[in-house]
Amino acid sequence: MNWKGKHVLVTGGTSFIGSSLADALVSRGAIVRVVDDLSAGRYEYISRLVESGSVEFIKGDLLDAEIAARSVRGIEYLFHLAAIHGGRGYVDLHNVECSMNLILDGQLFREAVKAHVEKIIFASSGCVYPNHLQSDPEKELYLTEDLVGPPYEADNMYGWAKLMGELTLQHFVKAGQLKAASCRYFTVYGPRGKEDHAVIAMIARAFIQQNPFEVWGTGEQIRNWTYIDDIVEGTILAAEGIDDGTAVNLGTMERIRVVDAAAMILRHMGVEVPLKFLPHMPTGPYNRVAANRLAKELISWEPRVPFREGIVKTIDWYVNNRNPDEVRSQLQSMLTER
Repeated sequence: MNWKGKHVLVTGGTSFIGSSLADALVSRGAIVRVVDDLSAGRYEYISRLVESGSVEFIKGDLLDAEIAARSVRGIEYLFHLAAIHGGRGYVDLHNVECSMNLILDGQLFREAVKAHVEKIIFASSGCVYPNHLQSDPEKELYLTEDLVGPPYEADNMYGWAKLMGELTLQHFVKAGQLKAASCRYFTVYGPRGKEDHAVIAMIARAFIQQNPFEVWGTGEQIRNWTYIDDIVEGTILAAEGIDDGTAVNLGTMERIRVVDAAAMILRHMGVEVPLKFLPHMPTGPYNRVAANRLAKELISWEPRVPFREGIVKTIDWYVNNRNPDEVRSQLQSMLTER
């Protein structure tokens, strides 16, 4: 698909993933608008693009109907990444705040239909999968898209809102009001990532040489961390190749224990400290790994960056862009807030 001249909106476009997506769309020739309230993102990530005229920026809250309507005006493709969301600590501890995503998504979708937006690409999440399936780290489990169905059992209010967003878009498609695709992101990491997510949190702890090095949970939790460049590429391919509201997993199939990721980070950063496990802290499911066969079939996507490579790139970025004294003084609040 040729993106040159396409009018595109990226909601949440100053965030870690959103700003990276905006970069990629601009490089493809799209005419990009970003809307963000800057509650969690950083304007500096898109400032160069705004100053060059490559991106139009609207500062505003999409819970405001006027901002939602203004944002979608004249837009052909809407990449909806904006959400009230943080890492595992935030998702577990701020369910009321995360419930506001139901309003945010519904309002934006309604305004998009009124503005005749051609397609919505929705940033969904692995949190839509049933919790009871993901409790045993000893089981070799790969979550396939068809496992999301009645009886639904999403992960906290954040997961329920993402699930409702997917289903709502599918009904808009059936009604002939727009085209849509949903991308289920699995534990994204990379440059511009924040300390409220596990990989960046572990890098931050090593960066300040936290002693003992704290690991939430028992360390046996299994994840498949997906590098930002792969997520951006998959999201754009979904925009190009899916029209009917189908949801696809964007995740690697690497099964990595949290304790092994921590050891890898400490080793690469040359830090030797004992680990302290905190099983009472928020951990999420103990066995969450994507199956990505459907994405390969529908949009010819598969991840290119293995964790051993992506983690080195991420550590290098973090060390070059963070101040250890600032991280040390703010880390505890960073872990659970946006």
